Amino acid sequence: MAGEPQDDCLFCKIVAGHIPATIVRETETTVAFRDINPQAPTHVLVIPRLHYPHAASLAAAAPAVAADVLREAGEVAADEKLDHYRVVFNTGGGAGQTVFHAHAHVLGGRGLQWPPG
Repeated sequence: MAGEPQDDCLFCKIVAGHIPATIVRETETTVAFRDINPQAPTHVLVIPRLHYPHAASLAAAAPAVAADVLREAGEVAADEKLDHYRVVFNTGGGAGQTVFHAHAHVLGGRGLQWPPG
């Protein structure tokens, strides 16, 4: 059921403390931790504690929590002293989503060209 922890979800296991992660921030609704395969000098994931498969489903069902994820992305950037950064939500395997639990990538610490790649 959407919103409920999923036994087979890596990020739900991190939220529950069953899998270790380098956590940089926690709130009542979110957890932020360093990506194990960073794509920039700073690469932090901000996830909702609730399980939704992607950002759009989170925003539709729990808009306040979706806003918390974005707010925490900004707090992570401030804590990391990033003067410029990118927040990315991948949706679907074809877009690079590999864990189907909504999450924001906070990327910074180098020049970020557009389009990415």
